[in-house]
Amino acid sequence: MEESKIPKVQRLAAELRDKIRRGVYPPGSPLPKVRDLQESEGVAFQTARDVYKVLEDEGLIVSRRGEGTFVSPILGKIHRDGTGRYIKAAREEDGARGAFASEIARLGMSPNSETVISRLKPPSRISQILGTHRSAKVLVRARTMRANESVVQVASSYFPGDIAFDTQLEEQDTGQGGSKSRLAEAGYAQVRIREEINVRPPTKDEAEVLQIPASRQVYEITHVGLTAEGRAVEVCVHVLPTTLWSLSYEWPIDQPES
Repeated sequence: MEESKIPKVQRLAAELRDKIRRGVYPPGSPLPKVRDLQESEGVAFQTARDVYKVLEDEGLIVSRRGEGTFVSPILGKIHRDGTGRYIKAAREEDGARGAFASEIARLGMSPNSETVISRLKPPSRISQILGTHRSAKVLVRARTMRANESVVQVASSYFPGDIAFDTQLEEQDTGQGGSKSRLAEAGYAQVRIREEINVRPPTKDEAEVLQIPASRQVYEITHVGLTAEGRAVEVCVHVLPTTLWSLSYEWPIDQPES
């Protein structure tokens, strides 16, 4: 298509996208203000805004109210290996505090989580999975999870009170390997994992914490850890921007007979 026939928004977005990928605008760097982009390109103010909206929806840039527009600190996607991330050696690698910390460290970034610990009545869906009474309190670890300084995920983990109260799971630092290692030491080793994945818009609070527009989609992963007896001893609800994460799973089928 001739350049003159390409819609202005798509043309300008492509040019900025190329500059970001070539490092003209490196991760975390400021971009021209909307008004400056409008004037330099000779386009309408709304056109300039739409250019940034296209790139923000792609996860390439972030807008911060009162500060301006910046290239996303993380370009490309974080890979979440749903099959291998919970293996003991993976989640304890180099003293990591769990699967998330290991996968972020392997990418050369610094993992960090802010955790709010409480004893609460969980949503009814969580009670049903855990098999607890609807009025019973469980231990909740609600985390805001960062790679370097960027929030990349929010997650809430729920544990039955009879196995989690007054244990290291109620401490900020759950130790090497995280909650799964502590549960295993207490006799509640998880031998099977079940995950349900949905794609949906973020809630207002999620969008604010993740610093993403409300129009962007998120993965909601409901992770359930089960013991050999089939008891659910952990439910974690992960919320991740789809533009920032890729998911993969692998399992054997039709194993040849020996």
